[in-house]
Amino acid sequence: MTSNVSPGWLLAMAAVAIVAASLTLHRLDAADVCGYNEAVEGLSVQQMVEHGAILFPLLNGRDPVYKPPLFHWTATALDRVLGIRKVTTFNLRLPSALYATAGVILTMAFAADAIGPAGAVLAGIILAGSYQYVTQGRIGRVDMTLTFFETLALFSFLWWYLPRGEASRREQSGEQGALYLFGLALGLAVLSKGPVGAFLPLASIGVFLIVERNLDRARAMLRPGPVILALVVGSSWYVACLYGRRYGFLNRQLGSENFGRFFGSLGAMPPWYYVVPILLNSPPLGLLVPIAVVAAVKPNPLTPFPNSGKGDAEYFRARTCVRLLAIFWIVSVVFFSIAAYKRRAYLLPLWPCSAVMIAWWIETIRTNRFGRLLRPAVVAICVGLIAVNFAWLPKKEIKDCGDDSQRGAATDIARVVGPDEPLFIYGIEGDYAPLLFYLDRDAPPLSGKLGDAPPGYVIVPADVWAAHQHEALGLEPVLTSHSGQSTLILLHRGRVLAGRFFSWLLSL
Repeated sequence: MTSNVSPGWLLAMAAVAIVAASLTLHRLDAADVCGYNEAVEGLSVQQMVEHGAILFPLLNGRDPVYKPPLFHWTATALDRVLGIRKVTTFNLRLPSALYATAGVILTMAFAADAIGPAGAVLAGIILAGSYQYVTQGRIGRVDMTLTFFETLALFSFLWWYLPRGEASRREQSGEQGALYLFGLALGLAVLSKGPVGAFLPLASIGVFLIVERNLDRARAMLRPGPVILALVVGSSWYVACLYGRRYGFLNRQLGSENFGRFFGSLGAMPPWYYVVPILLNSPPLGLLVPIAVVAAVKPNPLTPFPNSGKGDAEYFRARTCVRLLAIFWIVSVVFFSIAAYKRRAYLLPLWPCSAVMIAWWIETIRTNRFGRLLRPAVVAICVGLIAVNFAWLPKKEIKDCGDDSQRGAATDIARVVGPDEPLFIYGIEGDYAPLLFYLDRDAPPLSGKLGDAPPGYVIVPADVWAAHQHEALGLEPVLTSHSGQSTLILLHRGRVLAGRFFSWLLSL
């Protein structure tokens, strides 16, 4: 699928891939799991790796998972291959780091075919220098998984749509393999984050074919094999939920997490929310993205690649490629701007395409005075960003977590509460997932009066204990933990066995 690339350029691409891997893997576990969203994914991975709940993991013993399971399956598969039986901060984040590195390699492979090896190396450097891309590759969440498979879907479509060789060779196995790869990537994108994973690439391709006035290719694309592959892979887990009567999983996935977010059940942000993130999620590279998008879609073509030996056919082939990537960028921004609920991470899948578009734009203007200065300037900026991020990101992650880690509190509680003893939480609003991740066990929330707590242990915030102490007859504090931003009190119903209590004191 890629054009012939000299060994020198291959070595340069390998070096960029190594840099990308270093950026994402370097001190990957430096910061604790502090954020609610990452901790929730960690709870799901714990259920799969440590308890074998591969299909239907429950959060805290009762709640369906928030996202489809491809990210979690990837983490589980890696742990099985590596012989790991306990989820840690590192192996929770490892799938994102590997998908990010694979995304850089995929982007360079596509760019080498579309705009040449020099553009491929430039695209890889841009992607490795993109702050948002690298930071999301260091977080144990599903967004990088989605990014990789949406990107693979777009690139594999273009490999099929614009094959190398004569038109009579389009039926050969290489082009048909690209179409099957396209179907597989769409299905895996759905398993990454839901139907939006296939909707945005397909909507962009539809607009692209209309702009190209080539709807006949749409009919050629709809062949039974790739279509069935996409449907079977994409719907597999949802069908399993339906067959297993796990309607709560379907309601959360398709209801609150997809359509609910779009129509505002989780809140709403203004339509102009993404103006600042588009430009400043990865400064200063983000400032170049809208320029490259406009260059890719405007009707008047730029001049062919200078001094590259490429003819008009190669130039227009490259321009066709970046036009689809620009349409994907526009469709995605419009879609998420219309959606009620918005997050900056929703823009992450745009970065591989943006890196290719920026590299293409720089390649097309590098004969004029501005272009001759722009290429080395962008390379120098990216090298500087890579160096700074390598040293700074782990420190920033530790600082962002700050005093908010619940790891210390979980360690304190685990010293007192046996693994088979009942443990509950009371009055901890919302963000208790990081505590559960480090406890590595269920702690169901209690409702009603604190005094009605069943036998066992109860974790309560200090202010809640102060407010409800008068009604909590039979509950006595056995531990106070100051780890994290809030002080937690561990209560026990009944007398604490002296031997166990003093054993805990001696272990401090």
